[in-house]
Amino acid sequence: MERIDRTTWIWIGLLAATLLMLALRDKAGWLIVYPTDWVVPLKGMLNTAMAWFEATFGFIFRGISAVLDVPLKAVQVLLQWLPWPVTIALCAVAAHAAAGWRLVIFTVAAMFYMVLVGYWTESMNTLSLVAISVPLAIFIGFVTGVAGYYFPRSERLIVTVLDLLQTVPAFAYLIPIIMLFGFGPVVGLIASLIYAFPPMVRNTMLGLRSVPAEVIESGLMSGATGWQLFWQVQIPTAARQLLLGANQTTMAALSMVIIASIIGGTADIGWEVISKVRKAEFGESLLAGIVIALMAMVMDRITAGLALKDRSDFEQSTSFTDRYWYWLVAAALAIGLFLAAQVFPLFRSFPEGWEFYPAEAMNEALEGFVLAFRGVIESVKSFAFFFIMLPARIGLEQTISPYSWGFEFTTPLKIAYLVLVAGLAAWAWVRGSVNLALTIAFFGILFFFGLTKLPWPALLAMVTFLAWCVGGRGLAIGVALSMAFILVTGIWPQAMLSVYLCGLAVVISFGFGALLGIAGAHSDRVSAILRPINDTMQTMPLFVILIPFVMIFKIGEFTALLAIIAYAFVPAIRYTEHGLRNLPADVIEAATCMGCTKWQLLWQVKLPLALPVIMLGLNQTILYGIAMLVIAALVGTNGLGQQVYIGLGDGDFGVGIIAGIGMAIIAMVADRLIQAWSKSRQEAFGLTAQQ
Repeated sequence: MERIDRTTWIWIGLLAATLLMLALRDKAGWLIVYPTDWVVPLKGMLNTAMAWFEATFGFIFRGISAVLDVPLKAVQVLLQWLPWPVTIALCAVAAHAAAGWRLVIFTVAAMFYMVLVGYWTESMNTLSLVAISVPLAIFIGFVTGVAGYYFPRSERLIVTVLDLLQTVPAFAYLIPIIMLFGFGPVVGLIASLIYAFPPMVRNTMLGLRSVPAEVIESGLMSGATGWQLFWQVQIPTAARQLLLGANQTTMAALSMVIIASIIGGTADIGWEVISKVRKAEFGESLLAGIVIALMAMVMDRITAGLALKDRSDFEQSTSFTDRYWYWLVAAALAIGLFLAAQVFPLFRSFPEGWEFYPAEAMNEALEGFVLAFRGVIESVKSFAFFFIMLPARIGLEQTISPYSWGFEFTTPLKIAYLVLVAGLAAWAWVRGSVNLALTIAFFGILFFFGLTKLPWPALLAMVTFLAWCVGGRGLAIGVALSMAFILVTGIWPQAMLSVYLCGLAVVISFGFGALLGIAGAHSDRVSAILRPINDTMQTMPLFVILIPFVMIFKIGEFTALLAIIAYAFVPAIRYTEHGLRNLPADVIEAATCMGCTKWQLLWQVKLPLALPVIMLGLNQTILYGIAMLVIAALVGTNGLGQQVYIGLGDGDFGVGIIAGIGMAIIAMVADRLIQAWSKSRQEAFGLTAQQ
């Protein structure tokens, strides 16, 4: 057996210290529950500071709100005034310019669905919100990205702010927005703007940084000034990346539609979803949610198509007709259909008698399903809750009872559990897998006592040392300070509840999604089936995802777990498939020539090579899971998401923002740990040069 290194001894020491603290928990309760007297009263300080800021500068923000209200109302009036065939025709022209006739058919069908189900007016109100927030977000993101590119010292601050904005739940920063701007449609617009501009910043910096040095040198040699070099050389070269940023910004703005509706109070499609969800009307909420999903898919396809389109033919066109062909077609269609609407009432207002609204039938179908499979549903729910969720949260020690498992967790059974865990760890150790042995020991302790019952000093030390192992001293210090913030602000218990639920969901989501991604990477048919499912799950409003689970499984943690899994498994599919489909062909060919079987090729060649991309999928799965935690709080969870709702409902800035920052810290710590580990794996496989 190899000599045990210092790192292994430290891990053994941390596990031993954890067991010692657990043995002393009855005499030293402060090791398990952080003392209230040690909590820093940051909530009160934040509330006082926010009250002063609002009293001093509130008039400025309300002035901004009044200014933004003008274009928002103008766009709403315009979209409501235009006959519905005109709007659909203009979108169809944009779709053809982006990706051809197939996208035109999908766009027309998707937008006609909004007419057919009677949600055209609400859809146009939503579109007006996106039409104002997206250009503003693109402009602010572009300017900020340019500043980050030209002033490298500011980049770290910009990236940190972007991380916070993208990981702090939107509900958390709704509190200061409401306090500063008040209620109304403009507040929803501002919330969408804040949430949507970070992708544009990142893509602007990436695009400008990716401009080849020889292109810049060529521009300088041609005598271009700094202004000309930027606008006529760098921006055109980075155009594709900038357009991809605009695509992501559009999708981010649209994903905020429902949340914006909560504080905006506008008669838009988001408000329709919210009102139906509150009444637990499955059919009605799903029909309205599909509108947002279709709108998101149309915008995604159009903006992505324009971003990826080859513009060389367009740039070489010299005649006025060739260069402005799509504009001319759009104008002709708009004028023709507008005039037709003056003659045919159908084009002005779609008859209510022709609308198709099958909500009642959908509700009855779901109710019938629940009644028919009630026994199976209850069995699945009980098994998952008592045999998986509770052991992870409070441990087998408190979970096993005659009520839950049908027997007592007696001392002989506890000894048998200890022997089993020790035996598995010893087996892994003897086989030379020290890391596996330590992992088995840790999870053995975790499932016996439960995550929420583990000593906070031990968890803090373990996470900090893990950061040291994978990322060095700098990462360890950052992680320690971040975790300390959660501890001293008094939100540690809620944070552990959030980590437990989100962690369990992420493990299931990533495992399930990665398997589907592997299947999609090896089969075009599977990939074609998965794509619309992925698109729908990523664009379907989070509130709508909750509805079928609530209707089937009722309120509770299991329902929240399923909702998080349903939302978070998509990135694992996308990144796994993308990573496996874009491997170096020469490496795969060499491994095949060496006689690798398909199984060996997958596990020993493809997956290790694709690991960095797959880890990005895990990263995104965690971020998606945390984003869904706040929504899941609606169905009975008691973690940080519930604290955010309490802050929003009570207008308590301190409670809401601290809980939101706590969720952001969990997301960023997971992100940094995964990135550091992925980088070390790349170096181990010699992949750094390829990335």
